[in-house]
Amino acid sequence: MKNKKKLDEKRKQAELKARGEIASASEDSSSDEEVEPEEPARPAKKQPSASKKRKAAAESDEEGGDGEEDEEDEDEDDNRDKPRPKVEFTGVNTKEKCVILSSRGVTSRYRHLMLDIGTLIPHSKKDSKLDTKNPKDAVVEVADMKSCTGAMFFECRKRTDCYMWLSKCPQGPSVKFHVENVHTMAELKLTGNHLKFSRPALHFDAAFDDNEQPHLKLIKEMLTHTFATPYRHHKMKPFLDHIFAFYWEDGRIWFRNYQIVHPQGKEVRSSGVTLSEAGPRLCLHPIKIFAGAFGGPTLYDDPTYVSPNVQRREEKKNDQGKYARKVQKKAERKAHSRMNELKPDELDDVFQD
Repeated sequence: MKNKKKLDEKRKQAELKARGEIASASEDSSSDEEVEPEEPARPAKKQPSASKKRKAAAESDEEGGDGEEDEEDEDEDDNRDKPRPKVEFTGVNTKEKCVILSSRGVTSRYRHLMLDIGTLIPHSKKDSKLDTKNPKDAVVEVADMKSCTGAMFFECRKRTDCYMWLSKCPQGPSVKFHVENVHTMAELKLTGNHLKFSRPALHFDAAFDDNEQPHLKLIKEMLTHTFATPYRHHKMKPFLDHIFAFYWEDGRIWFRNYQIVHPQGKEVRSSGVTLSEAGPRLCLHPIKIFAGAFGGPTLYDDPTYVSPNVQRREEKKNDQGKYARKVQKKAERKAHSRMNELKPDELDDVFQD
């Protein structure tokens, strides 16, 4: 009971204090109203017309738009100040493109080889056969029209010999190869089968880094720019399931394509990975290296190279000599038989009937 009485007394005191504050505030406001003089009545303002309202709204919209543009400019400045994310450098330009084409008169074997290489390079572009007197000059124009930085041109002569050109367009350099020992994918029918347009790993023989053969370093760079898939290319598949291998042996470059086979039902480890050849196969004999695109000053010339025409001429000479030796031996046998004829014997007519 005592506690209830104390609480009631405290409530009454709080109510009295609150009433006193309200009364003092009302007295102050009434005194202020008495001191302030009454302002004279102002004439009523005219309401603006509809056209003026439209102009004012348009001006306010323009001011608001300028403010939004200022805010966008401030956001752009803030974005410029922020550090940009780093992009991995792979040594190959992201805009690298290669046009693949051939001259008129290419045989079926080399045409199938060209198609196989096109399926291995996702950043390649195809073009029709060139039927001109100077196809090498036309290749640079085709690469320019296709927006390509490189060109792979198959030049066939006499329907038997094939030469492959690798060039950087339009300034060069360029490398001329003689294509030998060609085997296409359809011809080999190997067990390897990797994903089309997947990103390959390039393997080069240790001879390509030999300082005593500087021309191999340039050839390695040309092969890298041609066969390596650019970083984050739109046609590239995000897998690494095959390897392009380039070996240097007997003065020639031997190309092989292997599929990376992982063990089934096991974790992917380097110890259990095997290689299965997928094709195609070809051998490239470097003949010359030029400073320009399909021409220019000669940077390298292989002194051991013998053209196919010279080889065929020597084979014909050997065949002709073989026939001449055969005729000569026949004449010698006849002369020997004439010189050693048997003389008639007296007893040859004894047993005649």
